[in-house]
Amino acid sequence: MSASHAVPVTAIVLAHNEERNLPACLESMTAWVEELFVVDSGSTDSTVAIARAWGARVVEHPFEHYGAQRNWALASLPITTPWVLNLDADERVTPELRAAIQEATTRSDGSIAGYLVARRTVFMGRWIRHGGHYPVWHLRLFRSGRGRCEDRQYDQHFFVDGRVEKLRGDLIDVFTSDVTTFIRRHLRWAQLEAQEQSTGGEGRIAGRLLGGSPIERRRWFREVYGRLPLFVRPALYFVYRYIIRLGFLDGAEGLVFHLLQAFWYRFLVDAIMYERRLMDRNS
Repeated sequence: MSASHAVPVTAIVLAHNEERNLPACLESMTAWVEELFVVDSGSTDSTVAIARAWGARVVEHPFEHYGAQRNWALASLPITTPWVLNLDADERVTPELRAAIQEATTRSDGSIAGYLVARRTVFMGRWIRHGGHYPVWHLRLFRSGRGRCEDRQYDQHFFVDGRVEKLRGDLIDVFTSDVTTFIRRHLRWAQLEAQEQSTGGEGRIAGRLLGGSPIERRRWFREVYGRLPLFVRPALYFVYRYIIRLGFLDGAEGLVFHLLQAFWYRFLVDAIMYERRLMDRNS
């Protein structure tokens, strides 16, 4: 797509040592978005060179946490388009979603402030369709200046002031390239999540079950989960995901995914929280 026919969208991609994932991510956008930024947080591999080779404008910024990095990008980048699309380096825009974005951002309905996009998780090469993991809706496309990210260190969502609609098409999330990467990343994320559950804070999306958006309903269930006893809640959540929500239909890859993501990771969060409570009690 020529520059004169580009969709009026600025895509912002966060990256750190993503040489394996970044090419497919950028390939899914470079032909049609008007502006493309990669916000790099000190990569030591070829991430920056790959981004520039694909025509992205690379901006370096030290990483504090995900919410802070996303909000810094929204506030600091020289965005000139009326719409902003936010991605991570391991995500890809499907052709169907691209067409939906093009249609949505060129229509004249000014009452819509943002759009929810369905995330399609791919783990060990398999689309995880069950266990309540698809579709999971995320607000990723919104009008410039209207959106902001939660001030959370992990599992943060964007929110906007105004009306939100859903888009057809999926955002493919290649969850991790392998089990080793999954474990390494989640060891770090568990520390962040344990801190989040212990401290809370302002600038968060409030949970709402009845009449809430998909994100508000997920936040409501998360708040209920947070009130359950440590070590019991990961087991209950795994049973809910794997048995009640039919996660077992995702095959062997699904067993690995749901066991690691729904139980092991959350048990690790509880273990860290319990350890910190013991340390506080004994200090």
